[in-house]
Amino acid sequence: MAKIDDSVKKKVPELRFPGFTDDWEERKFFESIASTIDFRGRTPKKLGMDWSDSGYLALSALNVKNGYIDPLADAHYGDEKLYRKWMSGRELKKGQVLFTTEAPMGNVAQVPDDNGYILSQRTVAFETKEDMMTNDFLAVLLKSPLVFNNLSALSSGGTAKGVSQKSLKGLSITVPLDIDEQQKIGSFFKHLDDTIALHQRKLGEIFNYEQPTKYIVKSTEYDDNFNTPVLTAGKSFLLGYTDEISGIKNATVENPVVIFDDFTTGSHYVDFPFKIKSSAMKLLSLNDNSDNFYFMFNTLKNIKYVPQSHERHWISKFSSFEIYKPSQEEQQKIGSFFKQLDATIALHQRKLDLLKEQKKGFLQKMFV
Repeated sequence: MAKIDDSVKKKVPELRFPGFTDDWEERKFFESIASTIDFRGRTPKKLGMDWSDSGYLALSALNVKNGYIDPLADAHYGDEKLYRKWMSGRELKKGQVLFTTEAPMGNVAQVPDDNGYILSQRTVAFETKEDMMTNDFLAVLLKSPLVFNNLSALSSGGTAKGVSQKSLKGLSITVPLDIDEQQKIGSFFKHLDDTIALHQRKLGEIFNYEQPTKYIVKSTEYDDNFNTPVLTAGKSFLLGYTDEISGIKNATVENPVVIFDDFTTGSHYVDFPFKIKSSAMKLLSLNDNSDNFYFMFNTLKNIKYVPQSHERHWISKFSSFEIYKPSQEEQQKIGSFFKQLDATIALHQRKLDLLKEQKKGFLQKMFV
């Protein structure tokens, strides 16, 4: 990439791909836009319908993030009937640029596929004029600090700023006339985003969660002679053993789980069948079995977070935390190291507990 001499006062960026020398052109934003899809104020209720448990994901300012769509954030779905009534004739296409207009303003993502989405609150989609601007370049342009600052200056509102189509009409942008240069810039940043995404994941993408309701123990009559352990995600971990034979979570060494306390955020690795005491937890398993479970468990344990309120923290907080994810080989080595270390600590802890019991016995029997 070539650096442009500051003394040459042209409408060109400081860094540029070789082979391109023409000035960039300043134009109004909507000169490059064929159409804008904006269903401001539209709701299922106004269409005489309601959201569904599954179907077409609704895209809003809550799940359109900067560079991606978070399907776990404020997930609402519409069935086929609602989708057709809502989106008919304005269906979103793969690559189209999505832009959040307020709360928050300025998040930019692209439609990931042609599976169908419902364009919901505080989010618009742009269709570019293909001979003037590519989708990938538009996405990069809207994420650039210069354009964001210009939009902020044009926006209305105090703390929660918002931008309208009227204010977008006042936005000036500077773009390369050469579509090939736009494509190179768009592809370059797309590759960067893909590389970052390869090594960075949200915990909600790493782990599936299961509600524990069907595994809750019914009786608190525990006995060490019974077979099934009853667990808690707190410090005590093992509460006792039950003789109940139904509703057992069949974790194994090959398919372990993490029990995660939704309120305290404490967690334990479990690789044996068990029941649980409380519904105030999530059972976590890996989305991708090629990941190393013990590495991901230790990554979860290592998150420095102190609960400040009495709420369920997996969905509201932890599922959105981002972690850095190394290669599978490195995960395996780190995970195996910590698993062996924890096994050694557990062995020494058992020996220490035995010594304490022996000491207690000696104190009782060696004095009169």
